[in-house]
Amino acid sequence: MFKFIFRRLLVTLPTMFLTISIIFFGLRILPGDPAVAMLGDNATPAAVEALREEMGLNEPLWKQYLAYLGDIVQADFGESFISGESVSAQLFAVFPDTLNLTFFGIIFGCVIGIPLGIISALKRNTKIDNFLRFISIIGLSVPPFLLGIYMILAFSLKMAIFPSMGTGEGFLNQIYYLILPSLTIGLILSASVMRYTRSSMLDEINQDYIRTAWAKGIPEKLVIYKHVLRNTLIPVVTVIGLQMTGLLSGAVITESIFSRPGLGSLAIGAITTRDFPVLQGCLVLFAIAVMVVNLLVDISYSIINPRIRPS
Repeated sequence: MFKFIFRRLLVTLPTMFLTISIIFFGLRILPGDPAVAMLGDNATPAAVEALREEMGLNEPLWKQYLAYLGDIVQADFGESFISGESVSAQLFAVFPDTLNLTFFGIIFGCVIGIPLGIISALKRNTKIDNFLRFISIIGLSVPPFLLGIYMILAFSLKMAIFPSMGTGEGFLNQIYYLILPSLTIGLILSASVMRYTRSSMLDEINQDYIRTAWAKGIPEKLVIYKHVLRNTLIPVVTVIGLQMTGLLSGAVITESIFSRPGLGSLAIGAITTRDFPVLQGCLVLFAIAVMVVNLLVDISYSIINPRIRPS
């Protein structure tokens, strides 16, 4: 296991280097000037040039790149062009909010999607199966921002069950404020989870060892939950890992809709003001989170099914 993790880390490091490079140079080719964004369109060329000099934007691009890599190695994302505050401090102040939102979104997605996928597979080609598959198609088709708006209209304005914005104070109150936005993400994830659970279960049910188990008179529930479901969860976990990028993107939109702090809100503000250090920090942290999740997904295979050992 440790050798596997070490090998994966060796692959992750060059991937991370390439990702950071793409983020750095990609932001530099975008139109707009941070100095002009800070001073306004009416600023004099001399004032713009002085601010660019102060921010180090007049340095050759390769020097800026090497300096940025040196800072990244030290977990230093620089200082915000706008506020002058440490980007690292800003990132780690809001990252737990995004992490909580994504985590609870995954929980809701699994709690809703896996049981519905099991029911759909066991009731295949029936009205229940057709209805659940129809609902999953709707879930895959509805964009997060539209679903978020509907959730606010239904559960905040009409029924007044959950708050529509903010984070709350205190542990239990924060969980209460987190339910509606995380459910928004979870419902979208549950559509994919349900479809893959159903497909994987049908594949496993048709395997010879399952038919043999039933022929021996082993109870159906024992066969389903001990044998079929264990192997079914492997591709489902893979799907959740692959959906991580989409979940983080959904978190960005959801944070804006529900007026929650997080990496999404921070990144949107940085885009508006052309605050390169903050935006770079948000994107790099997103990339690190996705890579860590992919590693955890690979490790989880051997936990779900001990017969599978990473080599």
